[in-house]
Amino acid sequence: MKNIFIDHIAGSTTLGTIINICLLILCLYPIIGSFFWFSGALCYRFLKKNKYDDNWENIPPNKQPMITIMIPAHNEEVVIKETITYLFNELNYQNFEVLVTNDGSTDTTQEILERLQLTYPKLRVINIVKNKGKAHAFNIGMHFAKGEYILSNDADTIPEPDALMKYMNFFIHNRDMNTSAVTANMDVQNRSTMLGKSQTVEFSSIVGTIKRSQTSINDSMYAYSGANTLYKKDFLIDVGGFRQDRATEDISIAWDHQTIGAVPRFAPNIVFHMNVPESISQLYKQRKRWAQGGTEVWLTNLKKFLFHPIKRRYQMSMFIDSSLSIIWSFFFVITSVIFFITMLWFFFQGDFERIFHAFVISFIFVTFELIAGCFQLFTALLLDHHGAKLKYAFFAPLYMLFYWIINPITVVMTFIPAVKTILGFGSGTWTSPKRSSLQNNK
Repeated sequence: MKNIFIDHIAGSTTLGTIINICLLILCLYPIIGSFFWFSGALCYRFLKKNKYDDNWENIPPNKQPMITIMIPAHNEEVVIKETITYLFNELNYQNFEVLVTNDGSTDTTQEILERLQLTYPKLRVINIVKNKGKAHAFNIGMHFAKGEYILSNDADTIPEPDALMKYMNFFIHNRDMNTSAVTANMDVQNRSTMLGKSQTVEFSSIVGTIKRSQTSINDSMYAYSGANTLYKKDFLIDVGGFRQDRATEDISIAWDHQTIGAVPRFAPNIVFHMNVPESISQLYKQRKRWAQGGTEVWLTNLKKFLFHPIKRRYQMSMFIDSSLSIIWSFFFVITSVIFFITMLWFFFQGDFERIFHAFVISFIFVTFELIAGCFQLFTALLLDHHGAKLKYAFFAPLYMLFYWIINPITVVMTFIPAVKTILGFGSGTWTSPKRSSLQNNK
């Protein structure tokens, strides 16, 4: 009887130790993650080979592969003319066409496109009667595209003049035969508001650093940028095109490519300028869509990784990090609720000493998170555009806190909709965000 009791105590102690270790990992996840991405970005800069970041060659017109610049458009009357005019007049590339898939627009988008076709013979338009979403519009356009490469270009997105030439340098070498797509480096175009300036820092410190790290580890990427990515059409066909019932087609296609052994690439030397949300409500809607898309992809691939871990070993780090991110999001939300309820209880009990100690410990964790985030931030700002964005660092600290709060909340809020999508109740229809003229953002 005594031995049974001792075994029970030992078992309980072991279980308690395991639980404590798991809780510690979840508490430290944002800090460990920041240092991990920070280290990965430095490895990309100083150890990664075959990046083509600085050395790229001009391809003569007679050797340029055909590129189709595809613009899925739904109610884009504010920006579509400026974008198409820029593409035809400013790009340093000859062998391309622009194909607009007008996805059931109810504004004057179609009329604007018809007028532009009189000026630009290489502009083609496919009018889709009913709005069924960006992925659906892209899949239809893919079968009409003349190019062997397809550049996904949002209606409010402006790539740098040398973008196509730089993109093709990732495909023309023998070692690039398995490259499925190359995604460029995002830069914020509308920086007139505090939120716009803050997101300028985010896309460098969070998005840019993470993509560099993912690329440096095993030539993988969690997500392309739907706003500007050059795809090899053969690899789009190999995975059956974009998933039309997903919230984020760019995340799902990146995972689909990697599960067939294709290699996604990140090109920080290729810059494109995009509009970002300028209000908290628009930003929250965007992040909800991103969070739902990430969870949908994780749920879609969960069985593949659990039952075939050896086969998926090269993408296992991606799966583990995504799993930890979702688990941590629930952990953060649940413990935050418990924390505030406990603080209210102590307040009404008059136990102000415990309230003080709890807030002190919380601020210690937040301080370490900010320190780790600042390491990641300044590394990214120094690497991105040779430090040109350092002037926006002032807007970073508060936004980093906001990002760490809003991200787990959106994951938790969209988990059930993501499950419904996996069960077959998803919809790919879209509503274009509120646009401002590109000219006004210069």
